[in-house]
Amino acid sequence: MCRVLAVHFSGFYAWVKEPLSARALEDARQTELVQQAWTESGKVYGYRKLTDDLRDAGETCSENRVAR
Repeated sequence: MCRVLAVHFSGFYAWVKEPLSARALEDARQTELVQQAWTESGKVYGYRKLTDDLRDAGETCSENRVAR
């Protein structure tokens, strides 16, 4: 696979071994919160109301992140 992708073996295995970054973990956590809030709203809330709900729950997030 490394030959096909023109990637050095050591680089590939270093990438596989490396844990997720703090930002990736935070993105996954917030994505889960947004999906949960959307499901609890009956799948009708838009990004503005979801952002307000998350902020009321104490989360710091922007409308742009929720919209994505």
